[in-house]
Amino acid sequence: MDPTATEDAPRWFRTALAEPPAHRDTEVEGARVHYRAWGEEGRPGLVLVHGGAAHSGWWDHVAPFFSAGARVLALDLTGHGDSDHRGAYDLDLWAREVMAVAAAGGIAGPPTVIGHSMGGWVTATVGARFGAEVDGIVIVDSPLNEQPPEEERLRRKTRTAKVYDDRETILGRFTTMPAQEILLPYVRRHIAEESVKAVANGWSWKFDPSLFAERVLLRDLLPELKCRAGFLRSEFGLVPDTMAGEIDALLGHRVPIVDLPATGHHPMLDQPLVLVTALRALLRQWAVDSLPD
Repeated sequence: MDPTATEDAPRWFRTALAEPPAHRDTEVEGARVHYRAWGEEGRPGLVLVHGGAAHSGWWDHVAPFFSAGARVLALDLTGHGDSDHRGAYDLDLWAREVMAVAAAGGIAGPPTVIGHSMGGWVTATVGARFGAEVDGIVIVDSPLNEQPPEEERLRRKTRTAKVYDDRETILGRFTTMPAQEILLPYVRRHIAEESVKAVANGWSWKFDPSLFAERVLLRDLLPELKCRAGFLRSEFGLVPDTMAGEIDALLGHRVPIVDLPATGHHPMLDQPLVLVTALRALLRQWAVDSLPD
């Protein structure tokens, strides 16, 4: 990240980025999957899953809040970030990538998987398909639409990568999907810089513009979860009160649904400390619940 971009950033952000992740790769079903790692190997840990058209760097300023006592991994799903592109993608494939990264990344015991938006759909798939192999899952503002919101927009766009003349131009075009009114400028800059790559005629986005395919519906996955779960809902996100009630019913009224105040759909971009606080509270409660009587 450009050091000048952090000069006006708060201390917590500068402290988080001062703990850079290790960058590693593992192979999953013929494709290279890139991931970031914080904390010591051999500890219980977390796997963080980004949303559609995003990447593991969206967690760079969040993961260090958990790494003092845990192994924390954030992967680039194939078709995203620094992982390989494939000819086709689906939620089950991405769920297998999550589990492969958890196994390769040095987490001791079953991981806790946390996913945002489309990554919440992937995380729900992990809970439905591999529930016995995870400690729990947390879904962050993933709606019950027929497809995640990122895909609704990208399906209408061309499936060829747009090329920009220079790096500053493409960084200036970075936006979220869906658009969000408030983005912390220092977080936006960091994530934007991690979202682009140099190509033959200039600069382009890292994600595969043709990565979208039909999905299993989230509403069908939630009743199939085979592990404990939590749901975080952004106040100004994509899960209105009525949908939260439907999610509660689908989860059998047995899963905590936590409201994140004053957050948009992408809480790590506008209220990351609210997101961290909610996750810490949920994970600590789970740790207490796991203690022997």
